[in-house]
Amino acid sequence: MLIVVGGHSRNIGKTSVVCNILSSFRDANWTAIKITQYGHRVCSHDGEPCECADPAHPVAISRETGARSGRDSARYLAAGARQSWWVRTAAGGLAEAMPRVREILDSAENAIIESNSVLRFVKPDLCLMVVDGAVADFKDSSRRFLDRASALIRTSDAPLGWPEVGGSMLEKKRVVDAPA
Repeated sequence: MLIVVGGHSRNIGKTSVVCNILSSFRDANWTAIKITQYGHRVCSHDGEPCECADPAHPVAISRETGARSGRDSARYLAAGARQSWWVRTAAGGLAEAMPRVREILDSAENAIIESNSVLRFVKPDLCLMVVDGAVADFKDSSRRFLDRASALIRTSDAPLGWPEVGGSMLEKKRVVDAPA
């Protein structure tokens, strides 16, 4: 099984939703993947600010080895994932990481990926979109893939509605409340 968890903005509870799924189904031998696409002037090698455009490291993929690093990928292990990976690319550069991501997925019994953009490359069995009506930002990648969401996971009591998102698109989706 492959589950993709995306969200309309940053810091709205996507990782918490992934961790709740992992901890609820610990016996499923999960492989969890966090995909981070950095904007300009951030190095995909280590996620730190930089001025490089070095083609030697447009993609970095690391396996999380402990549940205490503080990274989202460590939270996955603490929640019950068997394996956890952190994939980092420059914004728009996910295609370069996909051969390795596919290898990881091929070796997984069950996988869960935290990302919107990965939906350009995979067809999950279940796609969840985390939403918080109190957060005005609605990422382009979220709008692009909103129609693929099996359900919306609402993390606050705020009503759902964004000017750039058609109300009919939101009304068609099943909404599950999961306060963060």
